[in-house]
Amino acid sequence: MADFVNRFSVTGQKAFVTGASKGIGAEACRVLADAGADIVAVARDAGGLAEIKADVEAKGRRCLVIQADLGSVEEGRRAAQEALDAWGTMDILVNNAGVGCGEPILEASMESFDRVIAINLRAPLLLTQLLAPGMIAQRRGKIINISSQAAMIGLLGHATYSASKGGLNAMTKVMVAELSPHNIQVNTICPTVIMTPLGQAYWGDPARYDPFVAKVPLGRVGQPIEVADLILFLASPASDLITGDDIMIDGGYTAV
Repeated sequence: MADFVNRFSVTGQKAFVTGASKGIGAEACRVLADAGADIVAVARDAGGLAEIKADVEAKGRRCLVIQADLGSVEEGRRAAQEALDAWGTMDILVNNAGVGCGEPILEASMESFDRVIAINLRAPLLLTQLLAPGMIAQRRGKIINISSQAAMIGLLGHATYSASKGGLNAMTKVMVAELSPHNIQVNTICPTVIMTPLGQAYWGDPARYDPFVAKVPLGRVGQPIEVADLILFLASPASDLITGDDIMIDGGYTAV
């Protein structure tokens, strides 16, 4: 096998992926399995999880599916413990599960705020607390937090979502400070609009989409596979010196 393939391989590793039933999470499961990883797929949608399990196992890798709502602390703890009980230490944690509400700041409800913060920010903290100790013990691990360009800029109607993703970026810096001495790399990926079911639900309206995409230098939004490929890079040995970065994948939107 060529050396470059080894550098981008995650063969024999175990990846815990949240929001795994659709969109970026589903593609991440497929791409990581392509590169040799066994997958713990966590999501609420039983049907989507069944599809991912079939896809991963068709690639010759194991797939453990765990149906859980990460808006619940108890459900998050259960999901992590099921994975640890079944397979032991995780090597890769992809905190991808996320929700948005699309409410203007003067209309944002406290119920929406609590739900978005619970899934987008609290769940990554909880899962890191539960899964990082095994990484510390083996002195190796990768944590990849899926954030957003909304963490960096002000987008109309994104107050609650931006708060959750900005908090995730800030919390990632602390993870880096505390986990780097144990040879654990932690990074955020900050995509532009990605045409997942969540993205389509908000940006499918041309009145929102057309003015937005007109500001993207590359003139388009993204697809889940493009983020999944970056997840693979950050999970692989090729990125071992990269930690603490907020990596934009936004077609140049935040550069101009």
